[in-house]
Amino acid sequence: MPYLANFSCPKEVIYQKSVRTLIVELERCDALGIPYLVTHLGSHLGKGREIGLERLIRAVNTAFDSSRSRTMLLLENTAGTKNSMGSSFEDIREILDHVAEKARVAVCFDTCHAFAAGYDLKDTESVGKTVAKLGEIIGLDLLKVVHVNDSKGKLGSRVDRHEHIGMGCIGEEGFKAILHAEVFRRLPLILETPIDTRRTDLMNLRRIRELAA
Repeated sequence: MPYLANFSCPKEVIYQKSVRTLIVELERCDALGIPYLVTHLGSHLGKGREIGLERLIRAVNTAFDSSRSRTMLLLENTAGTKNSMGSSFEDIREILDHVAEKARVAVCFDTCHAFAAGYDLKDTESVGKTVAKLGEIIGLDLLKVVHVNDSKGKLGSRVDRHEHIGMGCIGEEGFKAILHAEVFRRLPLILETPIDTRRTDLMNLRRIRELAA
C-alpha cells in the first residue's frame, strides 16, 4: 500500500482518502493477479488505541464491502513508534477478530519491526519463543509473507530503522535462526534493506542465501 494511507487517522478527510486508496489498490492488485497487498496500520495521532482500532477495523470492512477483489490484505506488524497501531500481536489479533470477511485478511511479519517492538530474534531460543507467541496469539497459518530486515534500533527501542542483514542489532546469529525456522523458510521473504555504499541489494540477497544454507 502507499505509505500515505492512514486507516487509524481521526482526521476525516485523510481517513476517507485512505479508505478509497485501499479500495483502488485492492482492485488494481486483482486486475494484475497479485495475491497479496501489504499495508501498514496507521497512526491514531494521539487519540488513543481504542479510537485507532475502531477506525482501522471499519476501514478494512468498508473496503471489503466495496471491492470483490480476490487479493488478500496482509496486516504488517509495526515497530511501535509513537501513536502507531499494530506493534503487538494482540493488537493484530483484535483487528483480525473484527474483520467481517476473515478469509480475505492475513499477516505480513517484519523482522525489524518485531524486534524494535520487543520481540527478541537474536538467537535460536529467542526466535523459537517469538514464533511460539506468534502462533499462540495470531496463528501461524495466517502468516503469508516475511519482510526480512535487520534493525538499527535495539530490542524494544521502538525505532523503525532498517539495517543490512547481519549488520544490525538482530545480527547474523539471529538471521541464521530466523532463516532456519520452518515457518519462515516456507514463505516469500522480501528484503527492504538500505541502499548505501556499504552493501547493495544483491549483496544482502547473497548474505541471506549464505546464512540460510
